[in-house]
Amino acid sequence: MHSIYITELLKQAFAEDLGMGDLTSNSIFSESDTAKGSFTAKADGVLAGLAILESAYQLLSDDVSVFLYKKDGDFVAKGQVIAEVEGPVRALLSGERVILNLIQHASGIATATADVIDRLDDSSITITDTRKTLPGLRALQKHAVRCGSGQNHRFRLDDGVMIKDNHIKAAGSITKAVEIARANIGHMVKVEVETETKAEVLEAVKAKADVIMLDNRTPDEVKMLVALIPDTIISEVSGGITPENIAGYRGCGANIISLGWLTHSVKAFDISFNLTNS
Repeated sequence: MHSIYITELLKQAFAEDLGMGDLTSNSIFSESDTAKGSFTAKADGVLAGLAILESAYQLLSDDVSVFLYKKDGDFVAKGQVIAEVEGPVRALLSGERVILNLIQHASGIATATADVIDRLDDSSITITDTRKTLPGLRALQKHAVRCGSGQNHRFRLDDGVMIKDNHIKAAGSITKAVEIARANIGHMVKVEVETETKAEVLEAVKAKADVIMLDNRTPDEVKMLVALIPDTIISEVSGGITPENIAGYRGCGANIISLGWLTHSVKAFDISFNLTNS
């Protein structure tokens, strides 16, 4: 993640959380009161978003020192200290909630990504996210997927052509939609087509799509449909795939499995922040 994005994200988060200031901390502690604190993992998992820790405290105070013991993508065991901080107690406590919210969310995504890759246990298939992200958090969430050893799908609508059911209905057919899109984009842009039936897959192949998505198909259906797609076209599976059933897609022959819930429905990774002295 670019530092500019992190800074802007934190500015918005702090503006929302701090308001006119941390009334509790400011009414109890003076500007000269200092403390030390530690961020500790409360479960086993994969970390993401740790750059937020340093950037957040830089915004709150020039006098906070941050000591990181882990980096993004590292596995952490329950009870391990991730980072320690030292500085004005007001800054340490005022930044706690925003920092934890963002790092726990990002680490939850990284941990979930690593988990589904382990459950799938098929190195020939790449796990990716989708655009089903929370407003304002897309870069962080997609970074977290990469920290969990996944890859990213489109970042934005201008990142590639993805022809879905409503585009096909409005254009009249897959063939027509691909033809019109090709005439209006540059040679660097890939065209993906979402399909649900054998006939649609065959039409997308004939239209020379770069990527063909098999939407909401069972493992057996995927195996049958992937056999119709030449190796020159990337095959993607999406829809209805969960940690509980993803192992069933092992060996299905697809190149990619994209999972929307990685960014919109994961459980936050449990991290605590506690002062160690004052």
